[in-house]
Amino acid sequence: MNPLNHLAPELEAGLVALGLPPQPLAGRLLEYLALLDRWNQAYNLTAVRDPREMLHKHLLDSLSMWQAVRPGRLADLGTGPGLPGIPLALAVPGLEVTLVESNGKKCRFMREVVRKLGLANARVVEARAEAVDEPGAYDQLTARAMDTLGGILAVGGHLLAPGGRLLAMKGQRPDAEIAALPAGWTVESVQPLSVPGLKGERHLVTVTRGPAEPA
Repeated sequence: MNPLNHLAPELEAGLVALGLPPQPLAGRLLEYLALLDRWNQAYNLTAVRDPREMLHKHLLDSLSMWQAVRPGRLADLGTGPGLPGIPLALAVPGLEVTLVESNGKKCRFMREVVRKLGLANARVVEARAEAVDEPGAYDQLTARAMDTLGGILAVGGHLLAPGGRLLAMKGQRPDAEIAALPAGWTVESVQPLSVPGLKGERHLVTVTRGPAEPA
């Protein structure tokens, strides 16, 4: 019996608000959340301690971008305890997720999640993003509160295949970061995100290789 089953109605309502089918996804997400809560008590994987707060700030926040994610290979850079990569691996059919993280205890936790949940479409790479030697191997990169757009591309841009996209989760619209993008990269879109149960601005910035459009 999952000790967090009392959160199921709230999670299911959040998934419906995001346009996701609540079953069997809610049960799988609650399994992940219970593992995160248990490990967090010993290993301090996230500063958020309350499971209900984790539900909104971690699970639903991660899934608010799901409609922008396409089937294929995705590398989640600086994923921490697997956010947003593990929720996306559970929610998006046809997605293969590589969870990139340099912190050993967070990687041990994610390997346990992959094993316990039988996540055949997720793998853990214990390394800094710039050290991952898989050039051009990914259709998509994602990063959640990792760095500036330019900083993410500096360490992970080599992983993107031609035509690949960076999906960067941000709070307020990052106009200064967009203006400072390195040469050869351009913003495809900036989409406001709505996270059930959370206040404050959230944006998804999609960046692709290529020259900026003429003004």
